[in-house]
Amino acid sequence: MKVLVAGANGSTGRLLIQYLKEDGHEAYGLVRKEEQKSTIEQLGGTPVLADLTSDVGYAVKGMDAVIFAAGSGSSTGPEQTEIVDRDGAINLIKATENLGIKKFVMLSSIAAGQPERGNEEMKHYLKMKGEADDYLKTTELDYSIVRPGGLTDEEGTSKVKVEKKVDGGTIPRADVAKTMIAALNEANAYHKTFELVSGETQIEEALKSL
Repeated sequence: MKVLVAGANGSTGRLLIQYLKEDGHEAYGLVRKEEQKSTIEQLGGTPVLADLTSDVGYAVKGMDAVIFAAGSGSSTGPEQTEIVDRDGAINLIKATENLGIKKFVMLSSIAAGQPERGNEEMKHYLKMKGEADDYLKTTELDYSIVRPGGLTDEEGTSKVKVEKKVDGGTIPRADVAKTMIAALNEANAYHKTFELVSGETQIEEALKSL
């Protein structure tokens, strides 16, 4: 399967490229800067230079699936959060749907669309993520919206807890990436939105129980 990863140079994005390659997929990493291309190549992926805020149709063309793992980052202001986390995601969703590609996996956030569940610093971010998720739900794409808890860089266990709503928790980025990849081929994960933290259930089994 040819899979395009938006935000491929980020911490979770790099893991997605690595694991996609290990699973036998053709991984394409969407990056904004020329100097980021070598990182994607070193991970076994093919870099694609594009900006989420402009035309991304040429980057999406020919893919079998698209994964959105981009983010504005914690050091940017509210405007950049709107531009990347909401508008950039919607731009990519539109390009995916326009080209007839069906599979789309969204990296969202626990409490997305429910800013009251976050602290003051997170409220705007959660609102923007929720609006992007809501747009994806209006499409006919076979989408999965993955909303992880606090991300860590610990070694993954491939054991998770998935529910419509969880009461907080953390999860290694490695397990988030593996869950997103597993969702590509698990029909039971299509048209589903779920929160994700570390747990006791193998990823594939957890997705089948959604």
